[in-house]
Amino acid sequence: MGAHTAQGRETPLPSEADEICFSSARDIARRLRDRDLSAREVLQAHLDQIERANPHVNAIVTLAAERAADEARAADERLASGAETGPLHGLPVAHKDTHATAGIRTTSGSPIFADHVPDTDELVVERMRAAGAITIGKTNVPEFAAGSHTFNPVFGLTRNPYDPSRSAGGSSGGAAAALACGMHPLADGSDMGGSLRNPASFCNVVGFRPSPGRVPSWPVAAGWSTMSVQGPMARSVADAALLLSVLAGPDPRSPIALETPGSAFDVPLERDMAGVRLAWSPDFGGAVPVDPAVTAVLEPAVKVFTGLGCAVEEACPDLSGADEVFRTLRAWHWDTVLRPLLDERRADFKVSLARNIEEGRTLTAADVGRAEVLHTALFHRVREFFERYDALLVPVSQVPPFDADLEYPEEVAGHAMPDYLEWMRSCFLVSATGSPALSVPAGFAPGGLPVGLQIVGPHRADLAVLRIGHAFEQATGYARRRPPLA
Repeated sequence: MGAHTAQGRETPLPSEADEICFSSARDIARRLRDRDLSAREVLQAHLDQIERANPHVNAIVTLAAERAADEARAADERLASGAETGPLHGLPVAHKDTHATAGIRTTSGSPIFADHVPDTDELVVERMRAAGAITIGKTNVPEFAAGSHTFNPVFGLTRNPYDPSRSAGGSSGGAAAALACGMHPLADGSDMGGSLRNPASFCNVVGFRPSPGRVPSWPVAAGWSTMSVQGPMARSVADAALLLSVLAGPDPRSPIALETPGSAFDVPLERDMAGVRLAWSPDFGGAVPVDPAVTAVLEPAVKVFTGLGCAVEEACPDLSGADEVFRTLRAWHWDTVLRPLLDERRADFKVSLARNIEEGRTLTAADVGRAEVLHTALFHRVREFFERYDALLVPVSQVPPFDADLEYPEEVAGHAMPDYLEWMRSCFLVSATGSPALSVPAGFAPGGLPVGLQIVGPHRADLAVLRIGHAFEQATGYARRRPPLA
């Protein structure tokens, strides 16, 4: 039997703690509500798992164990008093290190902010804490979340739980690796060009890029922008939907916040898949080079949908102009947000990001205007495409997890990658459409390296995308496989 605590309950044995850490967020939350577990027990199990696994992957970079212990104690007292509790009551979470956390260091992976401690939580953190989540720390990111490989000069490299010589992806790489290793059951992330989807694919977890405005962001410098969004990560689609139900909903501080309440996503995800119309494109109609190892995993995975009764055919929307839209608006964003810092502290920027900011400086009003016109035309072509299909199935990442010592893959399927963005066209082309997109585990390449399937839906059809992903997940079970480093 376990050792008795001062409160008379038993501390979980290693096997019991292991079960807690790899249970679903929904199951842990239910057991907490039923008082089958205490928040203190749940926290300790996860802290022990962090101690065991984190040295191998470097996913959680700032730990707030003492503060979390105080919050867990308060959570247990609140439940015992009969007070109302939120849907994330007692669940330990570590927030992305670009998301401001009051009283906890938030570095953005930059030496410029290595000692920065915010005074306030940003909106996603605020909502998670209001729902009862307990903050245990921060997860690693690339510098300013720029790039899909997680390394920075403050905390170093995050490694893949399935093979530590490989990348965990990015920019929410620390979040994905920590989820895969059972260090926390839910994670917040952000996504401009794939930062929720790519690390989910690389680490065999779920990452969801919601529709712009679905999860309002505050504070942000460019509040009207739709290219970068925040959203949930989890080890299952149902858990991602649970977190989305907390993160979503209107807020007067965001000018693009959608009015649909978050509760719309706290619903059963089961649905009859018979007759669902799906388009499948292994390479975006020949526009995107994809490693054959990825295609070899996804081709049979897509056939799962046929077995579920779906009508699947090969098709892809016309995404012409999406490259220019994404690259122009991204460069404009970085110049808008980071130009003053680059002028003052250029030596503290990685070369690839500095170049991106400088690209933004060369843009004219006509360049940005042209990008917005192309953006609108792209939206309408995709809208018309989804009049014929309920969802589009495409690769998340063009390669399996790559050598962690590289900044980015220099070649994909025989095609040279000129910069740190090009190898993620499979994600950033989708970002430019404004469509919701889900990364769900789809199988494993040689060496046991995870590969994700990207499910893209019509404008604002977030719940429909989650339901299709849930059906695939339940039919395959790939998400249940645990990494060696866990």
